[in-house]
Amino acid sequence: MSYLYLVLFSMVFYYVIAQSVVTETKIDIKELRCLVCLQSIHELNKAVSKIDPRQKVDVGGYRLDADGNYKHKAVPQAKSELHLSEIIENICETMDGYIRALWKSNGTLTLFPMVTETGQMNPNMMDVDVIQDDDLNKSLKYYCEGIMEEHEENIIKLYQEETPNIKVQFCVKDTSICPPNKSINEEL
Repeated sequence: MSYLYLVLFSMVFYYVIAQSVVTETKIDIKELRCLVCLQSIHELNKAVSKIDPRQKVDVGGYRLDADGNYKHKAVPQAKSELHLSEIIENICETMDGYIRALWKSNGTLTLFPMVTETGQMNPNMMDVDVIQDDDLNKSLKYYCEGIMEEHEENIIKLYQEETPNIKVQFCVKDTSICPPNKSINEEL
């Protein structure tokens, strides 16, 4: 009986998805890069917030100074350049979980997560029209990797300095990937 429900659910799901696919949509590449930047920083924020603030890492060299002492100190792991660099290196893998879509309510472009953080299918799937593309959304990961590689040092600095609202600071002010008048949704 449960198999029947699974098959029925799958058929309904795929029907709904097929009905909400937009095939011929021109995408503004600058807007897409902006959304990728914002979503990437959102994913970074989530990853960094999962780090235990009590975890410390020794940083500094193991060379002796003029007085014969080692110059190193313990910093929170969330501020460690090495740890932040590892997170940045892997964060673009999360872009595989997003699709390009248009909100049905206003027609604006969005990067839509297919699955919620709990592992469930996104319940808002009915609220968007999925944009079918030739590259199966691989360009999202490509744009993310380009942004992260080009600006890794700046991103690390922003996290080390605990910059408030890193999305706006990085994507709008520091890099101009997003225009200054871009409305930044903090709920991404």
